Amino acid sequence: MNKLVINNFEEFEQYVGKELGVSDYMQITQEQINKFADATFDHQWIHVDVEKAKAESPYKSTISHGYLNLSILPYLWNQIIEVNNVKMLVNYGIEKLRFNQAVLVGNEVRLRAKLLSLVNLRGIAKAEIKVSLEIKDCKKTALDATVIFLYHFM
Repeated sequence: MNKLVINNFEEFEQYVGKELGVSDYMQITQEQINKFADATFDHQWIHVDVEKAKAESPYKSTISHGYLNLSILPYLWNQIIEVNNVKMLVNYGIEKLRFNQAVLVGNEVRLRAKLLSLVNLRGIAKAEIKVSLEIKDCKKTALDATVIFLYHFM
């Protein structure tokens, strides 16, 4: 996969309204889910109790936390794009976040990103990016959102 390389605001601006790319697939493991549960104190059985989930869950499997799915976006985003000549990147916000489909343990997910807008705020680039976390072999996405980053170009 070829990463999109951006070196300045003007180059970035050329991609407004266009898809920026798609990451590689990443498999969600029970170990990741358990570690996330420990980190967030969210040990709900649907996530961590494999046997109970097999017996009682409508999914017949444990599922990833919605916020775990959200938390891997930066990792997958970095597979899509490399923005150079930046002294600082700030996560500014998330809008229109929807969790659409459960991600079962063992599922593979990838990120698809489109640049909705790019605004120059006195030298700081405010980028609004539509992201979708796709589940391999599933029609519905795990989540959709508009993420907002502030790129402080040098």
